[in-house]
Amino acid sequence: MSRSKRGKAITYIITLAALAAAALVGVSYYFSTSSIHELLTENRELSQAIENLTAEDQIGYATLQEQTRSPEGQLQSKIRFVQTAADNPKVIVSEQIFTVDGDIAHFDALIVKFTDDYVKSGKEKALFLWRRIYGEGTPPANGEAIELPGTAPERYYNITKALRLKNRDIFWEAIWDLASQPDALSEYGVKAVFGNAIYTKMAPDRIYYFKISPNGQIYVEVFDAR
Repeated sequence: MSRSKRGKAITYIITLAALAAAALVGVSYYFSTSSIHELLTENRELSQAIENLTAEDQIGYATLQEQTRSPEGQLQSKIRFVQTAADNPKVIVSEQIFTVDGDIAHFDALIVKFTDDYVKSGKEKALFLWRRIYGEGTPPANGEAIELPGTAPERYYNITKALRLKNRDIFWEAIWDLASQPDALSEYGVKAVFGNAIYTKMAPDRIYYFKISPNGQIYVEVFDAR
């Protein structure tokens, strides 16, 4: 093969490789932006898993482990925070220990409500993603993370299981990103995304049950643990 022909062949191969790479990027972008929509409308297992969340009531609880003073004299509360399974409030799926300044703890969650068309029934549905916990005098941005953005919460095992392995990261990353993409709500089959921060004064010998209402509002009920 002459030098000129060899050069043309190499140029042709490079061009094809560049076009293939561009096509791959385009396909990847298409699926990253459209897959969650397709998953919600076409995956019956996923729709059923979301629909089952309407039975949720109790979603976890918290207790005060101890209260101490920092070297500067600041009251600090050590809190045990427990999340329970979506289909059984008696099953613990995660248990964490947090320390907040003061005796008032704020629990911050992101609520995602899907439209009825996507779950094919007339009831309200909502996912909630715990974001952070912080004390009364602590800016929310400085709170401790409960769940890491983009990850699949362990309590939603049934939802994650209903997704193919290759779709799991796409789904959960999109869910976490919805709060910053208001224009994408209708495309993704989401009715509303909003924050729900509740706070309560932590005291010994009390158990604080977290519950969720049918419309996605999280609230706390306090009981004597003695």
